Amino acid sequence: QVQLVESGGGLVQAGGSLRLSCAASGRTFISLGWFRQAPGKEREFVATISWSWSGGSTYYADSVKGRFTISRDNAKNTVYLQMNSLKPEDTAVYYCVAEPRRVGGDWSVGSWGQGTQVTISS
Repeated sequence: QVQLVESGGGLVQAGGSLRLSCAASGRTFISLGWFRQAPGKEREFVATISWSWSGGSTYYADSVKGRFTISRDNAKNTVYLQMNSLKPEDTAVYYCVAEPRRVGGDWSVGSWGQGTQVTISS
């Protein structure tokens, strides 16, 4: 089992930026990612990054492509989500995940973090 601890959430104005961090422990050499859940909505995929010695390949939801950047520091076993040009609709609890896999039209996740609140004011 992988343990995931997020940090970096908060309140920011629309157009601003935030960076989320997630420290993983228990296993290494795994893909990591982020999901989010807005009030009254289902959890949705945000981004994922695979593992490789050079940093991994990335994949994004269309809603965040070009605004969010996922990256990882293998030495620290930490994944980051740099969020720029934030919009009020980005307001959600953001969850770090381990081993996300696309299964048909859905996602399967190995482990979830506890979540961190991101609030964007208009």
